[in-house]
Amino acid sequence: MTNTYHAFTKAPSPGAPLVFAFHGTGGNEFQFNELIEQIRPDAGIVAPRGDVSEHGALRFFRRTGEGVYDMDDLKVRTEQMAAYMADCKARYPGHPAYALGYSNGANILASVLFQHPDLVEKAALLHPLIPWQPEANEGLKGKDVLITAGERDPICPLPLTERLVTYFGQQGSRVRTSVHPGGHEIRQGELQALAAFFSA
Repeated sequence: MTNTYHAFTKAPSPGAPLVFAFHGTGGNEFQFNELIEQIRPDAGIVAPRGDVSEHGALRFFRRTGEGVYDMDDLKVRTEQMAAYMADCKARYPGHPAYALGYSNGANILASVLFQHPDLVEKAALLHPLIPWQPEANEGLKGKDVLITAGERDPICPLPLTERLVTYFGQQGSRVRTSVHPGGHEIRQGELQALAAFFSA
């Protein structure tokens, strides 16, 4: 394994943030670029392509079933991603780093946050599924986190999302949430919450 990924990259304008974007299962490095450019046209973008194939669908780590993660693989790939993000950040000193991830992308981003909270100033987790209890981390105190969910999401059950919200609250993070009545799809209210979160 290396610390490099196929990625879409765009340099930030002076003083603008660098936004890391992590696609969902079956997505690619172009999934969120248009959205980011609408929200923050001045932002830089680093959007890596998942390097794990699940029956042809790209992901960021392996799983053995729906909601059942290969935790050893996740641990290795979390450190790989953290190193990659650190390398990218170093190319743009003085620019704040933001990140967003959807579904599997939210899960790898959350896993990085649990271990390396200093890598980003703001993190948006869209429909994350964290089926384990993360360890406490004082580095998350004051971290800006947005978590979005669907009340009837069949992939990411709402009680697990609520447990994740509680976890970040217990670490002293500044947590915002956006929950819609539907399922795993991203809806307009989430996009508005994301725009406000990244523009604040």
